[in-house]
Amino acid sequence: MEKFPLKGTTNLTLASANSNHPLSVADHTSYQAVSSKTAKAANSTRGGVNTTSLTHPEPLGPAPVVYPTGGGEADEDNMIDITPGNGGVTNPNYPYHTSSNGPGTRQDGVGGVSSATHSIGGGGSGSEGSGNGRGNTGAGGSAGHEGISPTHNRFGRDFHHSDHEDPLTVSFSGKAEGISFAGMTDTSDDIPGIGQYEDFHTIDWQRDIARDRMRHRYIMKKRQDSFLDLLKGAHDAWSGWVCVLLVGLFTGCVAGVIDIGASWMTDLKFGICPQAFWLNREQCCWSSNETSFDSGNCSQWYAWSEIFTSSREGFGAYVISYFFYIMWAMLFALLAASLVRMFAPYACGSGIPEIKTILSGFIIRSYLGKWTLIIKSVGIMLSVSAGLSLGKEGPMVHIASCIGNILSYLFPKYGRNEAKKREILSAAAAAGVSVAFGAPIGGVLFSLEEVSYYFPLKTLWRSFFCALIAAFILRSINPFGNEHSVLFYVEYNKPWIFFELVPFIGLGIIGGVIATVFIKANLWWCRFRKYSKLGQYPVSEVLIVTFITAVIAYPNPYTRMNTSELIFLLFSQCGISNQDPLCDYNRNFTDVNSAIEIAAAGPGVYKAVWLLILALAMKLIMTIFTFGMKVPCGLFIPSLALGAITGRVVGIAMEQLAYNYPKIWIFSGECSTGDDCITPGLYAMVGAAAVLGGVTRMTVSLVVIMFELTGGVRYIVPLMAAAMASKWVGDALGRQGIYDAHIALNGYPFLDSKDEFQHTTLAADVMQPKRNETLAVITQDSMTVDDIETLLKETEHNGYPVVVSKENQYLVGFVPRRDLNLALANARRIIDGITGQSLVIFTSAQPVQNLGPSPLKLKKILDMAPITVTDQTPMETVVDMFRKLGLRQTLVTHNGRLLGVITKKDVLRHVKQMDNEDPNTVLFN
Repeated sequence: MEKFPLKGTTNLTLASANSNHPLSVADHTSYQAVSSKTAKAANSTRGGVNTTSLTHPEPLGPAPVVYPTGGGEADEDNMIDITPGNGGVTNPNYPYHTSSNGPGTRQDGVGGVSSATHSIGGGGSGSEGSGNGRGNTGAGGSAGHEGISPTHNRFGRDFHHSDHEDPLTVSFSGKAEGISFAGMTDTSDDIPGIGQYEDFHTIDWQRDIARDRMRHRYIMKKRQDSFLDLLKGAHDAWSGWVCVLLVGLFTGCVAGVIDIGASWMTDLKFGICPQAFWLNREQCCWSSNETSFDSGNCSQWYAWSEIFTSSREGFGAYVISYFFYIMWAMLFALLAASLVRMFAPYACGSGIPEIKTILSGFIIRSYLGKWTLIIKSVGIMLSVSAGLSLGKEGPMVHIASCIGNILSYLFPKYGRNEAKKREILSAAAAAGVSVAFGAPIGGVLFSLEEVSYYFPLKTLWRSFFCALIAAFILRSINPFGNEHSVLFYVEYNKPWIFFELVPFIGLGIIGGVIATVFIKANLWWCRFRKYSKLGQYPVSEVLIVTFITAVIAYPNPYTRMNTSELIFLLFSQCGISNQDPLCDYNRNFTDVNSAIEIAAAGPGVYKAVWLLILALAMKLIMTIFTFGMKVPCGLFIPSLALGAITGRVVGIAMEQLAYNYPKIWIFSGECSTGDDCITPGLYAMVGAAAVLGGVTRMTVSLVVIMFELTGGVRYIVPLMAAAMASKWVGDALGRQGIYDAHIALNGYPFLDSKDEFQHTTLAADVMQPKRNETLAVITQDSMTVDDIETLLKETEHNGYPVVVSKENQYLVGFVPRRDLNLALANARRIIDGITGQSLVIFTSAQPVQNLGPSPLKLKKILDMAPITVTDQTPMETVVDMFRKLGLRQTLVTHNGRLLGVITKKDVLRHVKQMDNEDPNTVLFN
């Protein structure tokens, strides 16, 4: 995995300051100017230009992209050294004189020490303004020397040509071009890949959003030129809606295929339909003319024991059915694990922790690719069919996000801009939950509450539209063969009694405890798997867990059946046609039209309760070992099943209490009429919400999903009470939900926007480098191609600050490493006359004429407005900036002088240290 800019990676230079400043160079040697060791005594003059030569025996090619395997830091002792700074050497390209503004103030307004405190925002040191004498009080300083309004684009070219700039500049392709905007088509064509990111990098949200705004303004401006440009503008406007429409369509279709395939393969473990083997048990029985059949076993459907022994009863038939159940489970699990290992390693697990991290601005290239989509879709059908304690609902979010990522490349507006792409991914996540539960509103709220990091209002609308389309398509396919798009849709017609809030809140507490036990045990097992030899044998682990699950599950009818069917059974009310032991009440059904009477529980109910308690223990233990294996596996359905079992048992207990003591005050006389006043299925629903809420820490979206599942709007209050009680208990016993815990376990660079930073540290305590360390920088007009390529080779930083000169290190801007590599490689390939001795210019000024090779202009890749804070800024504010602005790094200044840099990894490490955790667990950069 690659590295964050560590120990002086990005915009760190040391600017000259007034001699009377308390932190001036004269008084504090720890804030001296810096230079590279390899260039320590190699200052030379080329054609009148002061340069710092980083010599190397041979000209170097573009530095290769490095993918280090560890999370270690670069050895900075071999990179840079401290030398005394003179602070007064004149740069011929930027003549300035000492004015009344103080020492070092330039005539063009660059680098003057501002008397005002820096505000939080982008900008350079002093009065910000690189070449145009402009001041930007909102970007880190007071008004500049000349006070001209800003005329530059944040990335690259000026909007208006400066007085000293040629009317036309020559691009890399040799074309004469005028004013251009960063992120426009011509810039991207000149240097392919500019503005993109390497694998395992974090994105700069502000940079990408600014690029999109520039592109949008350019399109709007061109719209009046011709009818074709008008069509391009219209296409740009509605491309987002078209993209989410396609995502919804494809997600609905894929979900329908997965539901049908998983249902067929699950029934395949029990038997087959000889006349049409592609039909599951329910569909096979539809084709028969029988008016009734027992538990879906009609004459058209043959159990495996019936095929081999012509009997469904007896010891031999039981053994054969047991054997085929285990055999099919092992085969499905083997296929799922093998496909994941051979074709798509990223297709394992739930995917939601990684989706959360990706939506926060992290790049994992293949995680949302086409192979992951295909293998995850096939693998989740196989995993569910194997009878493992997992569900397909969580992976549906991953599958939908894969679809969104692939389709976004049809629209360059989203495919080539990582920040804009995440708007599509947020909508796709909503569609994934929508088709998983048949709950489009719950899907939108899930994306907003649990998954998405950046969720503007237009993304909310598009997510709603995408979830609506996906649910409509799934409803049209009708994979479950009923009137609803979920398998366990139930309706209750009895109101709840006020006193029932007590057992509902009790279920919330129990759900929070069960969830905490599960999270802690699962994390322990996943950590053991990660650091032991067990992790080297993923397929063997899957087969062992599948075998144990199948052997234990078959004897118990409630663990043998599909988990979704079990949840539906637990949610359901007991009616006349229900033959399950759970409904073995001593009722006298004389009048079909009368209300169901309250009755004493028969022996079948007590037997079912004991079997359910055994099923609860078995499912809890097996889910702990299953979640995190190298097969696609979700957590929603197992969590719902655990809670539904608990709730049903509590509901039966409450029902029998009401039957035996109908006139006590707690029932308010509601149960004295003889009607069934307690609904055990409602308790199962509330318990399911409690455990799922405790495991995932969802609240609002969970309640909406549950009442969309059941159609019971009148039960919102019990659901809310249980969800809040579960969350409070879970937060009290363990700080993190399962997804956040797995993010921390895997070391993903995720700053949770819901956490609060409660410490009193300052930016100066966190910034890199420390006071006796230094940073590699690039000068704006005095380094050669060889110098920069040597710097790229000797360091692994993700970006470099660009300064006026080595002696006067006033900030000009910031250039990412990837963009610099691409620009140099492109220049060597295309432009004639570019050699290792060519000067690299990051300004609009014309260099002093010399007899050397032609210079290389790279101002178009320069970020001229990096975000800055002061060294006294509280870290609470800095952390909020990283969370809410999506920063990749921020510069630290003091009275206009650049002191250091804070990267996202520095923030993550600091948060870990303040929370007394190991900061080295953050593996990715």
